[in-house]
Amino acid sequence: MAVQDYGIRGTSARRIAESIEAAIREGRVAPGATLPPVRALAAELAVSPGTVSSAYGRLKARGLVAGEGRRGTRVTPRPPIPTRAGAPVPAGVRDLASGNPALGLLPRLEAALARARPEQALYGEPANLPELIELAGRRFAREGIPADALAVVGGAMDGIERVLQAHLLPGDRVVVEDPGYPPVVDLLRALGLHPEPVPVDDFGPRPDDFRRALEGGAVACIVTTRAQNPTGAALDERRAGELSLILDAHPEALVIEDDHAGGVAGVPAASTAHPERRRWALIRSVSKSLGPDLRLAVMAGDLATMARVQGRQHLGTGWVSKVLQRLVVTLWRDAETEALLRTAAETYWSRRQALIEALARRGVEAHGRSGMNVWIPVPEEQEAVRGLLDAGWAVTAGERYRIHTPSAIRVTISTLRPDEADRFAADLARILRPTGVTRSA
Repeated sequence: MAVQDYGIRGTSARRIAESIEAAIREGRVAPGATLPPVRALAAELAVSPGTVSSAYGRLKARGLVAGEGRRGTRVTPRPPIPTRAGAPVPAGVRDLASGNPALGLLPRLEAALARARPEQALYGEPANLPELIELAGRRFAREGIPADALAVVGGAMDGIERVLQAHLLPGDRVVVEDPGYPPVVDLLRALGLHPEPVPVDDFGPRPDDFRRALEGGAVACIVTTRAQNPTGAALDERRAGELSLILDAHPEALVIEDDHAGGVAGVPAASTAHPERRRWALIRSVSKSLGPDLRLAVMAGDLATMARVQGRQHLGTGWVSKVLQRLVVTLWRDAETEALLRTAAETYWSRRQALIEALARRGVEAHGRSGMNVWIPVPEEQEAVRGLLDAGWAVTAGERYRIHTPSAIRVTISTLRPDEADRFAADLARILRPTGVTRSA
């Protein structure tokens, strides 16, 4: 794209940066697009290259763009400003792209709200409901997770951001999963932190790569304990033990564990947390189990980290809504909800297995040890996405999840029926077969 097509203007670094931000916000520059080279834009605007470089630096500090060496400066895939929404799934196409839980496997909230009988909360009251803290503490303790210090935050990403800000400074390097959840990388860039990608297999971060990243200077890590998005990876006791031994050699490293799917992940919880870990937090959201609109997570961690998180929370939002807290307590105490969550975990497991086995019968590799997604390596993502869309399936290209790892597509299985799994597998195998990537079962 020519420089003039961006509509960038200004003679100072601040004005140029604001102009580029507006172009991103208005959709004239798309997420992932490459910005003009520094010298080309400087010549177009009749300013010095240093002015343009400073403008790009401002945008990098805010997480709007990232420098990619010879590839130039690119807009981040999910810049931290509102942008124009992508195209909706066409009518008549099965949505296997959204990442949502199945609506029928979420508890109904009307009766729970009536039973919760929420009351008005006033300033000066304790931020966290004692009943919620007690229930969460017992759940953590049953799984061997230290629960001496707990906090309530507004969801998994809110908890991750608060823990990062409690300990890290701009420029610090943080281990992230590759492929991994895009908002984590976007958040790091928005905070001025540098993601250090580590490949994952079905059991989480690969230990040798994890060790190298920490030895190379990373001061923190973010690990999904189960239902990893997009691959479905999940720690088991062996992998958790391997990572824990590596972390023991780096006692100052900050460890953040994300358990966003909790009891519907389909595998037992495994964690590197132990009382001697100096800086750690495990964040358990209710969004996948009880509903995405319940913006609440309970976090366990070391005393200093929890104190910093809650102290900063007091200066901002103050607390997570007591209405939400009472609702979660009511649902966690409800036998019917517990039965529904067991059904949800079993259903997601059977739907994952149905798809993985249907693909395997056709010689197509797929991954999904837990959670609501299956990760399928393909040679050309866009070709697979377009072919499946033509066949009536909407899936997600893997590019937004990957940093260095090979191409793939993500398929959300939460609503995929077993009979549909076989048809989907047949359609994908037909699309891939001309490329020669399928293998004999």
